[in-house]
Amino acid sequence: MRTRKGLILAGGTGSRLYPITMGLSKQLMPIYDKPMIYYPLSVLMLAGIREIGIITTPEDQAQFRHLLGDGSQWGLSIAWLVQPRPEGLAQAYLVGEDFLDGAPSAMVLGDNIFFGHGLPELLARAGARDAGGTVFGYRVADPERYGVVAMDGAGRVTGIVEKPDRPPSNYAVTGLYFLDGTAPERARAVTPSARGELEITTLLESYLADGTLNVERMGRGFAWLDTGTHGSLLDAGNFVRTLQSRQGMQTGCPEEIAYDAGWIDRAALRARAEMFAKNAYGTYLAGLLDGS
Repeated sequence: MRTRKGLILAGGTGSRLYPITMGLSKQLMPIYDKPMIYYPLSVLMLAGIREIGIITTPEDQAQFRHLLGDGSQWGLSIAWLVQPRPEGLAQAYLVGEDFLDGAPSAMVLGDNIFFGHGLPELLARAGARDAGGTVFGYRVADPERYGVVAMDGAGRVTGIVEKPDRPPSNYAVTGLYFLDGTAPERARAVTPSARGELEITTLLESYLADGTLNVERMGRGFAWLDTGTHGSLLDAGNFVRTLQSRQGMQTGCPEEIAYDAGWIDRAALRARAEMFAKNAYGTYLAGLLDGS
């Protein structure tokens, strides 16, 4: 089995957040004490993925590069990919085709935040499947607002329905997709929808037609936040602040994940702690050294 690579889709115009995002990419906006992109990046890291392609607009890439560099500070290898125009989520697999080079992938949207005890185990189950695709279903109170996964009595995927009037389940499809190496080839066969986009649902339906689409359900205790509106942006920041204040533990911290995984050593962690020595983030990183 080839090593799975990661993709973060951090393009788009962020027009729902105007005027905030008229001068700054949405995925660089702060979610409490960290840039938004740290959170999807940490999800890929928790999945054990170290080769990551980040898809940005041509205009925003320099700022992302300044923030994240080549990833070596976290033991990662980051490749920089350009999305000239936002033409649908499935376009990520066309933009990333050369980077993936036939490898299976995990693609996460740059404005999605995931949290929950047991998340690494959930990701590991999906990552262990070397063929087919896996989506992650999250129970919501208002499924008619989302793409919804339909399942049979045994929990197998039977369909994905966009914003249904009569939802077949309460499980929304989140912005996290584990697909095998055929994803770019399948994406090339996707034709633009009525709104002119290459829809991720159409791509997933090709796996469904083959009987190879799986779902991992996120149960009680998991949080999935989409930060696409002003209100949800504030909610996400307050959520992270509350968690960290109550527990004294960071959420979405690449340094901690990399150190725990053995991808960086004490010297590298100390250098990052010193970089942020004037704030609580640096104090937290220094505390990791004291506790090891």
